Amino acid sequence: MRKLYETLLMKWPRKAAPLGLMALRLACGLGIMTHGYAKLWTPGMMEKFTSGVAKLGFPQPGAFAWAAALAEFAGGLLLAAGLVTPVASLSIVITMAVAAFMAHGPNPFANLKDSELALAYLMMSFAIFVNGPGAFALDNAIFGGGKPGGASGGGEKARK
Repeated sequence: MRKLYETLLMKWPRKAAPLGLMALRLACGLGIMTHGYAKLWTPGMMEKFTSGVAKLGFPQPGAFAWAAALAEFAGGLLLAAGLVTPVASLSIVITMAVAAFMAHGPNPFANLKDSELALAYLMMSFAIFVNGPGAFALDNAIFGGGKPGGASGGGEKARK
């Protein structure tokens, strides 16, 4: 029984961590990318989004609206691929923090219907930011260090 416990609850999750991070990257990246795509390529959507950003009181709302839309689209694409993951995930964290805590009101938990998705993307991208992209990411293929043995992709050697 102890052997079964150790295998199912201790060894297997550590070995499966890279797959879990890849699934999280794909879900978060591709999901947020669709929101950025809609803002960038749906006629009239960027103007409407810029108007919403202006109502938040940002200076140069056009520049901030484009930055947010690009963070969603390009950041999502890069996150899904696991390429420049720290930059991609942090850009999504910042964008979703603004969406959750400013655009949807100062207390996103008071109206989860509007801010639930922003909070979900915020937390997923934050988890990827602090844990790394996982072994199955382009970052590891290009910059090295990716062994399928640890969450960060660096194996035991990277954690010591």
